[in-house]
Amino acid sequence: MPREQKQVRELQEGSYVMMEDSPCKINAYSTAKPGKHGSAKARIEGKGVFDDKKRSLSQPVDAKVWVPIIQRKQGQVVSVSGNDAQVMDLDTYETFTMRVPEDEDFTPDQNIEYLEYEGQRKVVG
Repeated sequence: MPREQKQVRELQEGSYVMMEDSPCKINAYSTAKPGKHGSAKARIEGKGVFDDKKRSLSQPVDAKVWVPIIQRKQGQVVSVSGNDAQVMDLDTYETFTMRVPEDEDFTPDQNIEYLEYEGQRKVVG
């Protein structure tokens, strides 16, 4: 599993973090001051990269969390049939099938950019 550990205080909005064993993009990050007997806490709100579910996480700022290493890759559309598209990775020349997002319209020979993590792929606009 391509991931690394970071302290919660090193995270920022727009970066990725693992929440409930799913990679999420951080939408909101806030911290609360330390109390008389406790440490500072961070509240992180994120959205799943591949499933679009909202998730939240509350941890001390010195706790360690897993950060997924999501790769951004280039591909070329080979063919389109219905809601699926055959895409060829421009680095490895591997061909795979991806679901076409509803707001996108693919044509053969079109270059696209997509995210990949553990066999999951998603087109980015």
